[in-house]
Amino acid sequence: MTSDPRQEALRQAALDYHAYPKPGKLEIRATKPLANGRDLARAYSPGVAEACLEIKANPMTARDYTARGNLVAVVTNGSAVLGLGNIGGLASKPVMEGKAVLFKKFANIDCFDIELNETDPEKLADIVCALEPTFGAINLEDIKAPDCFIVEEICRARMNIPVFHDDQHGTAIVVGAAVLNALRVAKKDFADIKIVSTGGGAAGIACLNMLLKLGVKRENVWLCDLHGLVHEGRTEDMTPQKEAYAQPGGPRQLADVIEGADLFLGLSGPGVLTQDMVRRMADRPIIFALANPTPEIMPDLAREVAPGAIIATGRSDFPNQVNNVLCFPFIFRGALDVGASTINDEMKIACIEGIAALARATTSAEAAAAYQGEQLTFGADYLIPKPFDPRLMGVVASAVAKAAMETGVAARPIEDLAAYKQKLDGSVFKSALIMRPVFEAAATAERRIVFAEGEDERVLRAANAMLEETTDAPILIGRPEVIESRAERIGLPIRPGTDFEIVNPENDPRYREYWTTYHALMQRKGVTPDLARAVMRTNTTAIGAVMVHRGEADSLICGTFGQYLWHLNYITQVLATDGLHPVGALSLMILEDGPLFIADTHVHPEPTPEQIAETCIAAARHTRRFGLEPKIALCSHSQFGNLDCETGRRMRAAIAILDSQPRDFAYEGEMHADAALDMDLRARIMPESRFEGAANVLVFANTDAASGVRNILKMKAGGLEVGPILMGMGNRAHITTTSITARGLLNMSALAGTPVAHYG
Repeated sequence: MTSDPRQEALRQAALDYHAYPKPGKLEIRATKPLANGRDLARAYSPGVAEACLEIKANPMTARDYTARGNLVAVVTNGSAVLGLGNIGGLASKPVMEGKAVLFKKFANIDCFDIELNETDPEKLADIVCALEPTFGAINLEDIKAPDCFIVEEICRARMNIPVFHDDQHGTAIVVGAAVLNALRVAKKDFADIKIVSTGGGAAGIACLNMLLKLGVKRENVWLCDLHGLVHEGRTEDMTPQKEAYAQPGGPRQLADVIEGADLFLGLSGPGVLTQDMVRRMADRPIIFALANPTPEIMPDLAREVAPGAIIATGRSDFPNQVNNVLCFPFIFRGALDVGASTINDEMKIACIEGIAALARATTSAEAAAAYQGEQLTFGADYLIPKPFDPRLMGVVASAVAKAAMETGVAARPIEDLAAYKQKLDGSVFKSALIMRPVFEAAATAERRIVFAEGEDERVLRAANAMLEETTDAPILIGRPEVIESRAERIGLPIRPGTDFEIVNPENDPRYREYWTTYHALMQRKGVTPDLARAVMRTNTTAIGAVMVHRGEADSLICGTFGQYLWHLNYITQVLATDGLHPVGALSLMILEDGPLFIADTHVHPEPTPEQIAETCIAAARHTRRFGLEPKIALCSHSQFGNLDCETGRRMRAAIAILDSQPRDFAYEGEMHADAALDMDLRARIMPESRFEGAANVLVFANTDAASGVRNILKMKAGGLEVGPILMGMGNRAHITTTSITARGLLNMSALAGTPVAHYG
């Protein structure tokens, strides 16, 4: 117990987190229905026998009929738990449950934690080997050295599934990625560096082994432990693993061998590395002080004597946290998906290269949002990506799967790795799969997309992603010096005037052309020349609309700040010509059980029957852009004429308008939203409904209802919004909402980047 009130509060908060609302961090949920006798007969006797017989005839089908292909065991005996030491299996259970949660969160891998009361490494290995029928892979965890080496060696030899001791290899992989990039920053090579390491445990030895595979020379490695340098002839506290790094000569201490070291690798304890030792290291030293919670030297102390030092720790409150979660979920994901029989060195190195390459790439907007205020630009303080970078799944798991196939350990090779990576990305970026048809259509044309709020960080990230992922050209409205400084601050390589066109409202050579164009459009609507000049200096939405009107851009995206109808006013003024007019706003909500479109969320507060019918027609057209066949429900307070209310009358009139001509889409109404989404309920109320299954488009009788449903789905059901899509304007303008993310803007740019001809 601590007497520090703050520490006591943190301790209690941690305990409460584990205890409430339900003890522990895991539960088991069924993935199949069990609601009646028929379900029971298929789930258990007699139906289950069919699956058993199939697996007996062909063991490979266990992946098809059971959860084994996506199930990992986290196994420990609790002999070396975090910084807590040998606390035993029972006390280690919260840690193992936590590991299982990380598997699920970061890679959607199901996991059972298994804590064993067994200290004999050979008997422990026997138990683990006996688990093979249950699991697709084994993650050994928190087993003390040298027992961990023995257990893993036996299990790898006897089991035909991946066995991976994360404390060894997970740490080694992340350290390898960080060192690879640190050497790039320091302009040094693996083959030339001198390494001094403290800690001869499982993680330390595995890190050194991996660095040798990456090109470090064995004679350039100096390993120290509590008894000093590991040297030839030493007998005290030696293991075969340490013996491999024994240096010639007699006993020496860390201070005796640190001279000229390029890399200090610490996996030992607090205060081991002193400032005097850092002074004697090579220029631009690389210091990996990974002891937790207190590193071998605090970063500020190291920088006092070596300002150019490149430093990593195991802590989240300093840059360059070496965290195994960057590795283990994704290496298991790739291994499971190809049915790998082992995790070999080539798969580990592929993991290293994937992690390292991600740090050198442009930082994802999602990672930036999760780590607001941190500088996520590749360099001395950003050597490896952050754990919440969603690109890790696709990049690392696909690299691991590819390496497994190339080395012949994959029982189920993947034919199309690009499609596999897209699928992985789709499991992380919720919009990726549903947006694929839109991006594919956009790739057939090169359109110029002008962003009204070009100084916004989200817009800058979206513009950078457009240049990396699409054929469209972004145009940004904003002050060049502001755009350049913000892009540089957030680590984007793009620069105005070089990578994209810019329109400077304060000083653009086209200013006179713009204000005279706007004045010509608006001179009989109360806009004077002076007002037109002022609008073209201050109103970026109007400027963007004029650019589209003049043919200098193909589509406008605006709305990252300000009120929707304010932006719509200027878009309508300038672009509602040639038969174009705002029909409605359509929001795609991506939910756990599939996509759902909502309309009209913004344009017509109380639409007329004609406007409702027009919204349905436009919504059907836009739904098909996503590869979906529209089923449109017209929703109101009335249900199939049971109430003579105002919304019901308007919806019935809209149905009559739709019925007046043949339509190429399914629609039904008026009805409640639950009847729209529940076929059985709808069948009881209206047996002769016009379509089967759940509606995928809900059209409401006013924006209050549509916007309310949209916001509830977003905030309470975890829905991800794509849109809103401004229908009726020929794809010439779209207005976002202020909550849109950078990826949301990228999705909108893809929608804007598809010519109208592509979707009718």
